[in-house]
Amino acid sequence: MTTAPPAADQGGRGSPGRLRTVRRTGFSIGLATGLYGISFGALATASGLHVWQAMVLSAVMFTGGSQFAFIGVVGGGGSALGAALASVLLGLRNTLYGLILAPSLPHRGVKGILRAHLTIDESAALAASGTDTAEKRTGFWAAGLWVFVFWNLFSLVGALAGQYVADPRAWGLDAAAAAAFLALLWPRLRSGDAVVIAVAAAFIALLTTPVLPPGLPVLAAALVAVVAGLLPSRHHPVPAASSRDGEGATTARNPEQEGER
Repeated sequence: MTTAPPAADQGGRGSPGRLRTVRRTGFSIGLATGLYGISFGALATASGLHVWQAMVLSAVMFTGGSQFAFIGVVGGGGSALGAALASVLLGLRNTLYGLILAPSLPHRGVKGILRAHLTIDESAALAASGTDTAEKRTGFWAAGLWVFVFWNLFSLVGALAGQYVADPRAWGLDAAAAAAFLALLWPRLRSGDAVVIAVAAAFIALLTTPVLPPGLPVLAAALVAVVAGLLPSRHHPVPAASSRDGEGATTARNPEQEGER
């Protein structure tokens, strides 16, 4: 007689070894993402912001795409209102992350406020990779806190250096954020459906980027995943076969047991 493995406890605690691994991953993500803050700090001061203004923006807004959108509009001569609207559009995706992660993370009190502030691409991605509640929470806090620490630290370094560099864009850091996000996405592309959705989302983003305002291509690409999630799945579980004996009792047939008889 074979014994089926126990189902994963989605609400249980992860093993100590696994949680340590998640924490180390969060640290690595924080360091890698934080390095990109050098580019933000340098571009911010090159766009006319003071060092303290760049640091307040980095600490309070704390979502890389929105920050770059803000300084891009300001640096291009746009108004503060236009910069704020561009930032809000790019930050809307964090709201979607928050809704998805709500069942696993605190949403009240001081922890709820901190959680809302730390809901970014990296923390959401590491949380989503967890197999139970403990791993999800550990991944979220590890990535979120370390990204916040390193992002602001290296933003300060970049802001100070940006006062003495003529063109920070020549540093070649423009693709660092995209590369970091792809590194988070790649391990999750385990099925054909996930690959198709990712390719379709990237295609939509490429098509809409030249014609839509900043922020909207990201939302358009996200809609691909939303639509895919609403479609009926092609993979349906096969119910166990059953038969009734002479007394009317129902007996489930296990295919493995069938083979042993």
